Amino acid sequence: MHTSKSHAKTVLLVLATSNMHKIREFRAMLKAIPNLDVLSLLDFPHYQLPEETGTTFEENAILKAVDAAAALKHWVLADDSGLVVPALNGAPGVYSARYAGNNASDADNRKKLLSDMQHLLDDDRQAYYECWIVLASPEGVKKSVRGTCEGKILTAERGRGGFGYDSLFVKHEYSKTFSELEESVKNRISHRRKAFDKMVASLEALAADATCTT
Repeated sequence: MHTSKSHAKTVLLVLATSNMHKIREFRAMLKAIPNLDVLSLLDFPHYQLPEETGTTFEENAILKAVDAAAALKHWVLADDSGLVVPALNGAPGVYSARYAGNNASDADNRKKLLSDMQHLLDDDRQAYYECWIVLASPEGVKKSVRGTCEGKILTAERGRGGFGYDSLFVKHEYSKTFSELEESVKNRISHRRKAFDKMVASLEALAADATCTT
């Protein structure tokens, strides 16, 4: 046979995000799947995601995946995730990225969370990250999956890595915050990884389908 690996047919998959942290995290996980040509919204500067109007992480992930797939005419992987604190009635929840306001920075959001939780002790500081990942083609949703990571919120920040609320979050049975953990360790135990593991079979099937239109 004359076929070489460099000429193997690939499937174009677009990550529906321009967040460099998420792009790096997804790329690290997708590396194990051959024949995927992974791009992100950084490669499509003319396109803007729709406003996140969903009331759940799943609704927002579906909204992003379907809109991007239809607009870009490619397979799309989208996620929506955030931090849930039961003692705060589920906040920050779907507003995790804009908890302190529409133009809030990660630091602003962490500061508000610490303020809102200053009266909470021990078990009341339990929290979990939740992630929904959706795979969509231009024709619509193919698969939707959920992953969670349980832990607690500290009373002060620790660590310089990660993003979002990572410097405040310690996973159960770990002593370091997500900010303090090595990126490879976080990528192995995170909510996004747990959701991604449920998506792998669908992505492998997509990549293995030589007749797929890219």
